[in-house]
Amino acid sequence: MASRRPDSFDGLGYRGRDDPLYGASYPVRSAGAPAELQHHHWVTTPPDIPGSRNLHPGERTPQYDELLGEHGGPGVAAGWDAPQPGVPPAEQLNRFAGFGIGLVSLFTENVLAHPCIVLRRQCQVNYHARCYHLTPFSAVTIMYSITKAQGLKALWKGMGSTFIVHGITLGAEGIISEFTPLPRELPHRWSWKQLAGHLLLKGLTAVVALPFYCASLIETVQSEIVRDEASSGLLDCVREGLARVLGVGAPHSRRLLPLSCLLLPAALHAILRYAIAASVQRAALWLHQRGRKQRTDPSNPLDAYFPELAAAWVGSLVADVVVFPLETALHRLSLQGTRTIIDATDGVVATGNGGSPLVLPVNTQYDGFSDCLHAIRRKEGGAGFYRGFGALVAQYALHGALLAAARTLLRLLLLDRKHS
Repeated sequence: MASRRPDSFDGLGYRGRDDPLYGASYPVRSAGAPAELQHHHWVTTPPDIPGSRNLHPGERTPQYDELLGEHGGPGVAAGWDAPQPGVPPAEQLNRFAGFGIGLVSLFTENVLAHPCIVLRRQCQVNYHARCYHLTPFSAVTIMYSITKAQGLKALWKGMGSTFIVHGITLGAEGIISEFTPLPRELPHRWSWKQLAGHLLLKGLTAVVALPFYCASLIETVQSEIVRDEASSGLLDCVREGLARVLGVGAPHSRRLLPLSCLLLPAALHAILRYAIAASVQRAALWLHQRGRKQRTDPSNPLDAYFPELAAAWVGSLVADVVVFPLETALHRLSLQGTRTIIDATDGVVATGNGGSPLVLPVNTQYDGFSDCLHAIRRKEGGAGFYRGFGALVAQYALHGALLAAARTLLRLLLLDRKHS
């Protein structure tokens, strides 16, 4: 077991330099073996270097060559369990595997899947389009057409603003939870009062981030043809969000809805999506643990990380499918009156000597949330709520495929380690 560094937090409390027990040694048992076969390790601070270990009567200071623990050497006989030179310990390998798996999931969800998010939002706000793109095949085809006409940057536009919105959301959630009794995390045994406060915190966080979310939405769906690269910057999302709150900046259309009309749908969307995703994730983990014939091995990265990632993937998928109609209405209300020009999602139209995608203005005239829902159902039918659903399917298919590939690669690495 690796030694703890000074001023570290252990399971019993903080051991600072002023603590009377600072620097003491504690015998602990090695996990994963029967009690009669377990031997003692010494958790010491500062780290184990020659001459720094706390010795007991009759012990001597280990020499440097003993710490290396060569095969048959005194280091092994003394029970130091030091790793062989050039061979990573199992714990370090598991941590590296967990970090790599989490990084792959995070990169896929926020970077590789961004083109699918761009097309999905463009389809949701484009009520002129004849094709709804309900399947991933038509969605991939139109993404290829837009990329061929405008380049790859057309599908990754607004990605920086989405990270800013994520940061604002996390910061607002932390600040509100610090200054209010609303819990940021639910305990293992929660009460209905704690659950209501936790969901209220999610709704308030969405309300705080709403103006910046609207600004990020505009950057995501705005066509690259009309975008001014000279005046665009990374913090435009923050500036435009503050301008919409204060009512200053570039003039908007009279059809621009005040933020007060968007508070209820934004909070409802955030609360429903979080509640559904968390519930499905817990149910998936429970079914996975119940269906396993063998006990979960926490030292195995396949058992330690992939069930949670797979459950989170399923929970997010189900939540996005359920709240998709609500998200469509929210995006249309947020974009109304902002004079945004979007790409046509029906295909590429040749103009002049070269080819360029047809662009369309967003000219909706909804009076509010309920009017938007009734208008979509009356003019576009039930399928109008699911415009761009194929992009959502492609997004989660890509995410799931990369998670499966990472799991297969990790399994092969573990098999090679066992055979070596």
